[in-house]
Amino acid sequence: MTENRIAKFDLGQIVRHRIFPFRGVIFDVDPEFNNSDEWYSSIPEHIRPNKDQPFYHLLAENEETTYVAYVSEQNLLIDGTGDPIRHPAVDELFGVLHDGRYDLRKQHSH
Repeated sequence: MTENRIAKFDLGQIVRHRIFPFRGVIFDVDPEFNNSDEWYSSIPEHIRPNKDQPFYHLLAENEETTYVAYVSEQNLLIDGTGDPIRHPAVDELFGVLHDGRYDLRKQHSH
C-alpha cells in the first residue's frame, strides 16, 4: 500500500536550498522521487536525500544564471526575501507575486 504524502510547499511558493546558494519558484511536485538513477547517484552520498519524500521542480536562480532544478523537500526552506525570481519562464507560468508566492496563471493550474 502506498502512503499518501502531503507536500510541505505549494506551487508558486518561493523557496531556497538548504545547502546550496540558489532559490526558485515551485512549478511542479512529485509525491516521491521521479528522476533517473543516474541523476540520483550523481549526488554525493553524504548529502543524498531519501527518495520517499516529495521532490519539487523549481524555476531556479543563483548569482550567475537561471535554470530548472529538482530538489527534495528536506533540502528546501521558505525564502523570506520577498524578491521576485528572475527566471525567464516565470511570466509564462505565474501571475502576480505577493507574500513570497506567485499566483498560478489559470491555464497552468491543475
